[in-house]
Amino acid sequence: MPKGQGDNPLTQDLVARITPSPFRRWLAVSILAILGGLLIYLALSRPPASILWQIFLLVAGALALFLADLVRQATALSIEFSNGRMVDSSGREICTLDEIASIERGAFAFKPSNGFLIHLRTRKPRHWAPGLWWRIGRRVGVGGVTPVSQTKFMSEMIAFELRGKSED
Repeated sequence: MPKGQGDNPLTQDLVARITPSPFRRWLAVSILAILGGLLIYLALSRPPASILWQIFLLVAGALALFLADLVRQATALSIEFSNGRMVDSSGREICTLDEIASIERGAFAFKPSNGFLIHLRTRKPRHWAPGLWWRIGRRVGVGGVTPVSQTKFMSEMIAFELRGKSED
């Protein structure tokens, strides 16, 4: 058993884990923070002729800084697939194996970068963890700042368990 997992029932039968790449994580946060800072600097140091443009630049800069913080918080988590459930490390359930209708892993699938897309049988509430996963209606996208090797392995394990379940 891996170190630190103890008797936690969620990680006892851990099949796969996706942990964001530290380099990609900080690159994404840094780019968004720099963009926000530059937009605010531009609005204040060289104000445009129109006050509306200045307000737009300030709001866009603040939004980019806010998004940078959201990405920083979301990518501090990881995603685990165990016991037929996909959850993030905060305990939020993303989906269960019973809810999955299909999985898309192809190059032309509408999916996050370095990730995969899951189609669910029923709608679930929307959620967005920028850079890690999102869920809209019956679609779940996993990926972003994640290593392709980990997301590929998790998607293959989910597909394997789906095939095994359909054969039963």
